[in-house]
Amino acid sequence: MRRKFLSPAGWLVCLSLACPASSKAEPVAVRFAEGLAHGFLVLKSLDGKTLASGDLIQNVRGGRVTSQVIFRFSDGSLHDETAVFSQNDVLRLLSYHLVQRGPSFRWTLDMTMNTETGQVVVRHREKGDEDDVENSKLDLAPDVANGMVIPVLKNLGAKTNTATASFVAATPDPRAVKLAITDGGSESFSIAGSSRRATHYVIKAEIGGLAGFLAPLVGKQPPDTHIWILEGPAPAFVKSEGPLFYGGPIWRIELTSPVWPDSKR
Repeated sequence: MRRKFLSPAGWLVCLSLACPASSKAEPVAVRFAEGLAHGFLVLKSLDGKTLASGDLIQNVRGGRVTSQVIFRFSDGSLHDETAVFSQNDVLRLLSYHLVQRGPSFRWTLDMTMNTETGQVVVRHREKGDEDDVENSKLDLAPDVANGMVIPVLKNLGAKTNTATASFVAATPDPRAVKLAITDGGSESFSIAGSSRRATHYVIKAEIGGLAGFLAPLVGKQPPDTHIWILEGPAPAFVKSEGPLFYGGPIWRIELTSPVWPDSKR
């Protein structure tokens, strides 16, 4: 049997599990129901280099939403994330599937999660290593938000300054952690010269106890994720900045528009 050794970051995650957050894990009430949608996305580095083109594809049947986000990288890498959740009174994740592979990622990973049973299966391969499978059963909170963070933010009340959500970190050894969500204020942006405003949310992975004390000292505190949601009667995603995988660089995701080739008339 091949023995596994956790990195310092892995030990921090394990320590955090011994000191879980005390916040009550309540699902977010539905204020704005999701519908059929297809959006175009672009993923860039913070210096503006385009890394991948993407699609958000969303279908709804009854009170069940299937939301898929796909990024196809210029180097051949793939990020394919599908979340199925219900929106009957509250947002509740039902199942989740994440595939990440290619040179842009730390490891090849295929993770499936069933929130009803708590079963999480991760098939993974480190660079230069053999395939391995981790089959875990986690005690998942009802507010687990993998693949549905944007709907959660869209449905937070205008006067909600702080909130929490649960999240299962997509690593070879999957772990449930807490996310602390903070309203970072209202910011202005423009579309074709028209001024608009977005709420800037800051999402921090909570690491409590000894792990929380050590993380900044050893440089392993995960970076915050920043997400901007359009204000007004129809909240919508504007952009985000954060890592796409554990230990990864901070990337920016934005909406983009089709570009038509020049045509001769």
